[in-house]
Formats: sequence, C-alpha cells, structure tokens
Amino acid sequence: MQTANKKPRKAPLEKAGAPRGRKANGVAQQNGEGDAVTLFEVVRLGKSAMQSVVDDWIESYKHDRDMALLDLINFFIQCSGCKGTVRIEMFRNMQNAEIIRKMTEEFDEDSGDYPLTMPGPQWKKFRYNFCEFIGVLIRQCQYSIIYDEYMMDTVISLLTGLSDSQVRAFRHTSTLAAMKLMTALVNVALNLSIHQDNTQRQYEAERNKIVGKRANEKLELLLQKRKELQENQDEIENMMNSIFKGIFVHRYRDAIAEIRAICIEEIGVWMKMYSDAFLNDSYLKYVGWTLHDRVRLKCLKALQNLYTNRELFPKLELFTNRFKDRIVSMTLDKEYDVAVEAIRLVTLILQGSEDALSNEDFVLHPVFMKWNDAVQSCCTCDLCAFYGQLHEHAAYLVDSLWESSQELLKDWECMTELLLEEPVQGEEVLSDRQESALIELMVCTIRQAAEAHPPVGRGTGKRVLTAKERKTQIDDKNKLTEHFIMALPMLLSKYQADAEKVANLLQIPTFFDLDVYSAGRMEKHLDALLKQIKFVVEKHTETEVLEACSKTYSILCSEEYTIMNRVDIARSQLIDEMVDRFNHSVEDLLQEADDDDIYNVLSTLKRLTAFHNAHDLTRWDLFGNCYRLLKTGIECIFCVHVQIVVQALQCSHYSILWQLVKITEGSPTKDDLIALRRVVKSFLAVCQQCLSNVNTPVKEQAFMLLCDLLMIFSHQLTTGSREALQPLVFNPDGQLQNELLSFVLDHVFIDQDEENQSMGETDEANKIEALHKRRNLLAAFSKLIIYDIVDMPAAADIFKHYMKYYNDYGDIIKETLSKTRQTDKIQCAKTLILSLQQLFNELIQDQGPNLDRTSSHVSGIKELARRFALTFGLDQIKTREAVATLHKDGIEFAFKYQNPKGMEFPPPNLAFLEVLSEFSSKLLRQDKKTVYVHKAGSVRSKKGRPPLHKKRVDGKDPSTCNEHSCLAQLSASLCTKKKLISFYLSAEESVEGSWLMRNDTIQTPGALQTPQLTSTVLRENPRQAAEQMPDQDSEPGSESDFVHK
Repeated sequence: MQTANKKPRKAPLEKAGAPRGRKANGVAQQNGEGDAVTLFEVVRLGKSAMQSVVDDWIESYKHDRDMALLDLINFFIQCSGCKGTVRIEMFRNMQNAEIIRKMTEEFDEDSGDYPLTMPGPQWKKFRYNFCEFIGVLIRQCQYSIIYDEYMMDTVISLLTGLSDSQVRAFRHTSTLAAMKLMTALVNVALNLSIHQDNTQRQYEAERNKIVGKRANEKLELLLQKRKELQENQDEIENMMNSIFKGIFVHRYRDAIAEIRAICIEEIGVWMKMYSDAFLNDSYLKYVGWTLHDRVRLKCLKALQNLYTNRELFPKLELFTNRFKDRIVSMTLDKEYDVAVEAIRLVTLILQGSEDALSNEDFVLHPVFMKWNDAVQSCCTCDLCAFYGQLHEHAAYLVDSLWESSQELLKDWECMTELLLEEPVQGEEVLSDRQESALIELMVCTIRQAAEAHPPVGRGTGKRVLTAKERKTQIDDKNKLTEHFIMALPMLLSKYQADAEKVANLLQIPTFFDLDVYSAGRMEKHLDALLKQIKFVVEKHTETEVLEACSKTYSILCSEEYTIMNRVDIARSQLIDEMVDRFNHSVEDLLQEADDDDIYNVLSTLKRLTAFHNAHDLTRWDLFGNCYRLLKTGIECIFCVHVQIVVQALQCSHYSILWQLVKITEGSPTKDDLIALRRVVKSFLAVCQQCLSNVNTPVKEQAFMLLCDLLMIFSHQLTTGSREALQPLVFNPDGQLQNELLSFVLDHVFIDQDEENQSMGETDEANKIEALHKRRNLLAAFSKLIIYDIVDMPAAADIFKHYMKYYNDYGDIIKETLSKTRQTDKIQCAKTLILSLQQLFNELIQDQGPNLDRTSSHVSGIKELARRFALTFGLDQIKTREAVATLHKDGIEFAFKYQNPKGMEFPPPNLAFLEVLSEFSSKLLRQDKKTVYVHKAGSVRSKKGRPPLHKKRVDGKDPSTCNEHSCLAQLSASLCTKKKLISFYLSAEESVEGSWLMRNDTIQTPGALQTPQLTSTVLRENPRQAAEQMPDQDSEPGSESDFVHK
C-alpha cells in the first residue's frame, strides 16, 4: 500500500497530456521535483475557489473516472486523519470492507485528534470547506455524472462502510460527508420535482389546445422530458434511500453526541427544504425520539425552523400532539440554552395555533399569545406570577423572552399603569409580592433595552451591534426616558416607604438619556425626581437604598449634561442639612448619650457614608468628627455604639481616599502631603487599636480598611512618575504585620464545629454569607503578601492550612502561592518549608514525646508536602535553586537539636526528613550530592560532637560507622521516598541505642506550651532550644538566620 510519505502517483490529467507543472484537476499538481498536492490539501488550504476545484475534478473524471474516483476516495480517507493511501490496484481489486480494514491499520492511534476535531481557526475553516466541496460537487454533477451508476454508487458505498467503522474519526467524517451529500441530493430532488411540475403544466397546456394549434412534436418532447425527469427522480430517491437507511438510521443513535447532532441538524434541513417528501411522521419521529437526548438543543432548533412556516402546521399537528408535553417540560430544562430555545419553540407553536397548547399544558400560555389591549394587563400579571413562583433571576427570565415577547416586555406604560392604579372595589389588584416582582422585571427590561446585550453568563461577551440594532437601542432608550421622566417621581412617591421597591426604582435613571430633560424642557419633572429622592434619603437608612440614591445623584451631576448645576444645588443643600445634623448630634452624643442621640448620629452617619462613597465631601470635613467618635469608642467601649464605630471607620476611609484623589490629580505642596500623611498615620493607628476591640464587626471593618490603605499607600503609590508622593508611603512594622496575621488566623481559619454551634445546623444562608466574608478577609491579607507589603514568611501560616481548608480557601491560597513564587522563587521555597516545619512542631506539641509516623496527622503533613511539590511544575531547571534551598533548610531543621537523652540518640526532628522526601523528585541529580556535601560540612563543623550513632549497620562494626557514612546513607535516601523509608526501617531493626526506637515511634522531648501568637517565626520547642542551642560557628544560612533576617 502506498503511504503518504512515498512518492505520489501522477495526476490523471497528466496521463492524458496535461501540461507539466499546471494544476491538474484541482487534485494534484507537479513541480520540478515531482511533489503533488492532494485534493485534501487543496480543500484544507482553501486558497482556490471551490467551483474551480470541482470543475477540475469533473474534467479529470471525464478523462479517467477510476483515477478521479481514487482521488475522491483518498480525499475522504485523509479528511478522517488517516495517513494511509488507497492505491489504484487496491481500488480495482479489493472490496470496500477490505480497503477500510487496510486504512484502519494505517490509522495513527497515538492521537485522538483528526481534522474535524482539531482546534484553531484553520481547522474550523476546513470543516466549512469540506461541506462546501461536497455540496458544490453534487450541484455540478447533477445533470449527468450522478446518473452514470458508477460515481454515486462508489461514493455512497464507501461512506456507508466508513460510517460503520469502529474508528471514531472514520465514523464522524463519513457521517458528516454523507449527511451533506444527502442535503445536496435533496436539493437536486427538489429541483427535479419543480421541473416535473413545470413540464406537466406545459404538457397539459399544449394538449388542451385545439387540434389545429396543437404541436404533436412538442407534446412528444414534453412526454420524453417528463419521462426522463421521472427516471432521474427515481434514481435520486434510490440514492437518498440508501444514505438514509444505510447511514442515518444507524448514526442518529451513535454513541458520540457530535455524530448524532449532525444527523438531527441535517434532517431538519431536509424537512424544511423538501417538506412534501420529508415532513411526515416517518421522519419526524427521529426528531421526537431525540428530544430526550443530549442533542435536544439541535432538535429544538430544527423544529423552530419548521414551526416558523405556518403553512407547515397541518403536517406538524400529529407531531405536536404527540410531543408537546416533552417540549413544554424542556422550558424548565437544567441547561439554560435548552430552556431558552424551548421557550422560543413554544412561542412559535402558540403564535401559529392558539389551540395547540392549553392552560393546563403550559403555565405561561398568556405570555405567548398574540395579545391585544384587552389582555395585555392579564399577560403582565401572569408573567409576574410566574416569576414570583417558579423563577429566581429576573434578568435571565427577561432575556429568555426578549426575542419572542418584546411587545409585552417593552410595554412600560402598561406596567406603570398597573403599579399606579388605585384599587377599585371588586377588582383584583396586585399583591405586595407581585408589585415587587413587576418592578424588578420592569427594571430588567429597561436595562436590556438600554444596554442591548444579555446579562452576564448569556452569550460570549459584548458583540458589535448592527446598524439596525443600534437604531432600535436608541429608539428604546428615548422611549423609556420620555416615559419614566414623568412616571418615576410618581412611582417613588407611592413606594417611598418600601426599601426594596425604591432601591429597584432608583436604578431606572441610570439608563436615561439625560439630554431629554433640557431638550424637552422637562426640568419640572427633574425637580420632582430630586424632591422624591430627598424624601427617600431622609426616610431610609438601609445601605442598598442610600447607595442607590447616591449613585443617582452622581449620574445626574455628570458635567456633560446641562442639568448638572440644578442637581448640584439640590445635592449640596441635602448634604448641608445632613452634615449640620450630624455635627450637632455628635456633640450631644459625646456630652451625654441617650438613645435618641445614638439613633441620630448613626442614621445621619450612614447617609453621609453612602454619599461619601460616590461624592467628594471633603469640604465638609467629616473626618474630624468621625475621628473623635473613634477615639471615644476606643477609650470607652460602651460609650459609642458598635455600628457608629463601623460607619465612622468607613466614612473616614472615604475621606482619606478623596483627599488622595485631590493630591494625585493636582499639584500638591509639601504641606498638603504632610497634612495627608498625618491624617493617614493617625487613622491607621486607630484601626490598629480597633483590631483588639471586643466587637467582631469593628475588628473586621478595621482589618479590611487597614489592608486597603496599606495597599493604596504602599511603594506602588510612587510608580508612574509619581515620586513626589513618596512621603505618603507607609510600610507596616513587625507588630502591625503580626497583628494582621493573628487576626486572619483567629477569624478566617476557624473550626467547623464551632461555626455549626454558633449558627445552627440549618442556617445555610448565613453560613454561606459568613464564608464569603472570611474569604474576603483572607484575600485582603493575601494581597499584602503578594505585593510585598507584608513579609513573605507570613504566608507560612496561610500555606499550612491549604489541605485542611481546601474547599473553602484552596483557590485563594493556591493563587497566593503562585504569585509569591513569581515574585521570589527562593523566598517562596523557604516559606513553604517553614510552613511544614510549623506543622511538624505543632504535631509534636499535640502528640507528646512519642510521634506515631503512621498516624493520619503525619500523613496529612506529607500529603501537604506532596501538594507543594506539585506546584513546582515539570521544569526542574527553573526551580533548581529554589528546590535546593528548600532541601537545605529542611535538612538543617532535621538536625538542628540534639536529643536530650544523649548524643547516641537520634535528633528529635529527624522524622522531618520523611516529609522532606516528598520534594526529592524535584531535586536534580547533581544537586543531591551538593546538598549532602553541605550537610556533611555543617555536621563536621560542630566542634566536640561525637559520632552521630554507634551501631551496627549492614554488618559493619559501630566503630567504622562514622558521620560521613551515615550522611552518605541519608543523602542517598533523598533520591526517593521509598529509599528513605527503607533506611528508617533498617535502622529500627538495629541494636538498642539506634536512632529510631522500637514500636515505630520517635522519642521526643515532651509536650510543649502553645505560643500566644502564631507568627511568621518558626514555633520552636522550648525544651529543645534550652537543652541544645546551635553552635556559634554553625554555617550561615541556617534556619535561625533565615527566621531572624
């Protein structure tokens, strides 16, 4: 068999005298070296027009049909990714089954990819070219070649055999080719049917003429033509029948979903293209059966194409009755795309026939009707009921109905009328829940119309709008602006006491075209809106409502609009009133506090804080009184309400940020910088003091603000030609870093049992909210480590919790580890080994003098080490120095202290080598010797120390077992974990006085006291430290040096 790397045959046209070097049949061309370009390569590259490629192949077929068909056969084989080639003698002498078996043997089984599944734009284009080639080939051959009983028989027979292959690539490619071939034949059959009808009409017209004007010769020609067309029609139907029964019937239920999807997609095309032949129950049943399949999305889209044409409804009636229950149930499918397409299909069904579905069939029946003014309100109410009972996300419900029900969704006049109408006796009115649902749906429809793109998670990002879509968007925005400019103040007036409704309604101005206020001379409606917003601010203290009001003022105050001055005056008046009230309330509170004073201060401070978030209020100097409240709250915990302290912290934070904005955007003087630095320093000190507050909300707020301000006023503040801001840079001292770390350990890494006891077993919503808060706390601190604001060794206390809290914080810890390694590989490796050393010491403290190496706790530390080792990746060259440093620190920790029982006993931390062995696979071979030599020198440098052990090893006398031989065994054991364990086991079997005691335990100095503060410093065993201090001349770079750097 000729393979792809052998010298190719000559092109057929060259045999017939085609000029040397010219493109021959679009299949092969020869250059001076005899290289050929196959038909597969021509289609893959797509540089030639498909019409030209097919015409050349037809010319080749006319000269030598065997050679041309051989090219076509090899084209299908190569499109499947097979490297084999069918030779002419195989084509003439072997059956299709034998050829396919030969090609299967030539198939590359090492790779599962083939052209139809390969990624990249080139291969996506290949799929399109492949399908286009088949369609053009049949179209160009439809008048002669396909009826020669040779070409089509050969191709169909080959594709049928390939589609039954066990090789997925053959089956997939041949099924796609066969379905596209069938589609092309359906188009030919449709043309033949049209020609037959035309010929029949011509024949009838000629025959009905009177005898004198009738042309008998024309009648004979028309009869002959009709007979010829009928014969061709019969042949095409035989071909289609062969493909359908030989390929489709088997492949529509293939194990591969992609193959099934191809079949369903194409049968939908056939039924729409040639409905007279294919739109019947014999073919529709295949689509109905696969509505329960993974390819049900293709089924829905195929059916949508059919139900779009109302003339086809009579033929679909039986199918609709049979499968309507399944179609309706798919509107609540777990896959959003399927549910959306199911809703669209049901919409088409109801628009075509209102009797197709009853109220019992579908809860949303009124929504999909062709409504009129009389039933519009009913439809809106039903939509609200559906949303309130069965749906949770209004934005996605609106998006699902947007294309099919825009007339209802954009009827904002009807919605506002329902909301504003006064109840009449005897009429059913909207309930409070329905009003809330309607307002939320209305806001979502406004957003969808104004932004002209689906909500997050629908679609692949923002796409460029067409000119028509852009015009529709502008028209919708103008329409909603003109309507709600007048309606919104009335809605706010009616619902101003309801926080949820007001918060939703205040989102509407963000979608206005604000030029309409001045262009339409609607300033009085603007004044009405500002008046209602002021009422809302004075009535509510909910954060969501106040932030919505603040955002609305911010948008209306945009400098690009002429209404800015009018809004700015109203805003300033409102803030003046609130600041004046706040200042008086603070004085009263600090002198003699009562409940009214606390309420006044807290409510006003909440409003000012919400406004300070989006507006520059520095000219009102809110920081002064907030700072006074904070100092009083620190000095006397019970003198200031907890929430007042929380709000004062947040308001002070905003004040500092706005002052920084002014400085960065202007030309600050030295005095300006000194003044801001003084403010920031005093506020940081207050926040640090709040970390020890007894109230958790105060501590959490202070912690978050500390992390944010340390990030903002870090060394990065001076980047981008802002060196003048250097006086504002703050670097946290060691005490602050330790307090931040202690807070994280106390409030983030909490025991699950304690959380269950404090919140209850069934309070899942609060648990999720608490977890979200803890994740934010951890992320805030992790950013300080990543950006080198807090020393990297602090991450050791974070990394050691990676396995225990993997489900809650695994992604945050892993990302922190990745970013710190990018910053400093060596320091990151030191931090990793430090975290393992801390866990090892904690284990000794918990389990006492006897450490069971088989316990789950030891296994947990080893598993954590293994996970850490995996993060080093496969490139050992890049991580060489970091891994070597990690081993150096680990070995020094293992040999750091002498056993208090005597020098003949093993060091108490020796078992840590078993943890360290998890990293041995990341150590280069040459570095293993370096690590060994380093440790040997370190041990020899400890003056006066006797041999590490005196025991018989491998049958040798103890006197010959010196330090060097022991370390040689240890160094060799670093190669693999298996060798290390075997070394321990062999040591256990030695005489009494060996390093590892019997009963699989390690003698340790005893229980240790738990330190008061978990910090970046390695928590040492105090007995070890007291009984065996490191020698003064120990090698630099030991762990003690590393810790105290």
